[in-house]
Amino acid sequence: MKRLTWIGLATAVALLAACGRPADKAQTPVAAPPVGPERDSPVRWNATTGGFEFNGRALKTAKLWTFDGSTDGFTAMGSKISPATGQGLAVTIADPTLRSPKGLNVPGAQYPVVLVRLTRTAAASAWDGALYYSTAGHSETINFLGKPTSGADPKVGETTTLVYDMSHQALGGPDWMASIINQIRFDIEDKPGGAFVIRQIAITEPLDPTAASSPPPPAALPAAPKS
Repeated sequence: MKRLTWIGLATAVALLAACGRPADKAQTPVAAPPVGPERDSPVRWNATTGGFEFNGRALKTAKLWTFDGSTDGFTAMGSKISPATGQGLAVTIADPTLRSPKGLNVPGAQYPVVLVRLTRTAAASAWDGALYYSTAGHSETINFLGKPTSGADPKVGETTTLVYDMSHQALGGPDWMASIINQIRFDIEDKPGGAFVIRQIAITEPLDPTAASSPPPPAALPAAPKS
């Protein structure tokens, strides 16, 4: 009887220990929707090479996240995130904030483009799409942000690549170009309800590496007519 008692006690201890373990449910991959249809853009994801291209030319990246069975260190405030089956990050919006890992150490002047390729899986009523960032000189703030120059606000089932050209950011002047980027924050929508699968995120070189990092000077005025 003593032996049976000890066996029963050991079983109870094992069950209690199992109950105390954190659940793995949050990291269970969810089914990813098909990629297509994909919005036409000169910026494309090449699944064969595993990188982004611009007009067929491979882009050099400082950071590339592909979410292969992992959140790749990204965190959300209130929203539910989990790896999508195969590849991608499934996001159900409660709070729009999605942050990258810290310590990116990206030279902004060399890598001024941020690409976010995603598929919308549920509709919502308040698209945002703002890109915030922090540096050694400032934290995330409304004074420093970018907005996508193309690819914004996809329809349900549509895949698109959001293109942020931070050499001409929406607010903050040339700050990105003069800074080392520590962290990025992506605010997908302003209200809860939307859902997405984020396929890839990258910080890349300029889309046209031969272009100047600042806007071109204004064109010369035509010569005055001779009298």
